[in-house]
Amino acid sequence: MDTNLGQKLPIDAVILWVNGNDKKHQDKILKFVKDKNLVKTKAFRTRYDQVNEIKYTIDSLLKFAPFIRKIHLITDNQIPDFFTEKINKNSYDKVFIVDHKKVFDGYQKYLPTFNCRSIETCIYRIPNLSEHFIYLNDDFFLINHTKAEDFFRNGLPVLRGKWLKFDRDIIYKKIVKQRTGHKFAQQKAASIVGFKKYYNFKHTPHPLRKSTFEAFFNDNRDVFINNIKHKFRSIDQFTPQGLANHIEIKNNSCVLEKDLKLIYFRSYKKPLFWYNLNLKFKTNKKLFLGLQSLDKCPSNKLKFLLNWLSKRLKSDRN
Repeated sequence: MDTNLGQKLPIDAVILWVNGNDKKHQDKILKFVKDKNLVKTKAFRTRYDQVNEIKYTIDSLLKFAPFIRKIHLITDNQIPDFFTEKINKNSYDKVFIVDHKKVFDGYQKYLPTFNCRSIETCIYRIPNLSEHFIYLNDDFFLINHTKAEDFFRNGLPVLRGKWLKFDRDIIYKKIVKQRTGHKFAQQKAASIVGFKKYYNFKHTPHPLRKSTFEAFFNDNRDVFINNIKHKFRSIDQFTPQGLANHIEIKNNSCVLEKDLKLIYFRSYKKPLFWYNLNLKFKTNKKLFLGLQSLDKCPSNKLKFLLNWLSKRLKSDRN
């Protein structure tokens, strides 16, 4: 088998993005929320608010994954400010804006949606999307040069994670109220495919295959519709990435990797020097950086992290 097959594959990247600071977007949400005070809470806002991290995500792909053919940015009739600046016109010629209406074509009655899982369920429907693609949230960043083989080997997705028991099989978790969280949605995905445990993936870029989604949802249209119909996150939803992962595992059509190659910050309560030391001594051995909920990050630490990213991603052209 040709071990360099991955280098010959067209590979796209897909990113979801929303500017939750946009007044029009805020007003749109209010029309579908019963408790108007809910939208002001930090727990609710963090899914939509942003600090322009999308620019760093895209810049990291352009610098550290030059093999990417196209970058599809899925938005709800929004365009990032930096993307429209004349000085950046040629720098982002690989980036294509994809409106929600495109991926929900034929199912636009479920729009608008404010639910990443609903949108993620439809990403395989992006027009002209390559068979092999990498899915990222806008708080994922590449921090070192990557190769196609870091994501696909012999055309098969490289899945980084580990096997875990379902919460229902862990005694102390049986008494905990079920949440709409990431792990539970992965467990639901694994159950759909027929597993009794689940392969837990973390906050890293996800290599996916369009045909995996097409084959499953063509045969299970009700599962597709039930996952896209929710305007906000629901306990009834699964993660589409988790679904694809478990289908690939079941079909023995993937490569499992324990090494996440990830630095991941999910809270910002530690002293500034702790983040500095982690980035200083771990960066050279990792490929990915996850900075979850930067909108909640204290201003001094946010400034430090964004400055670090800016220096790391400084274009060779500059």
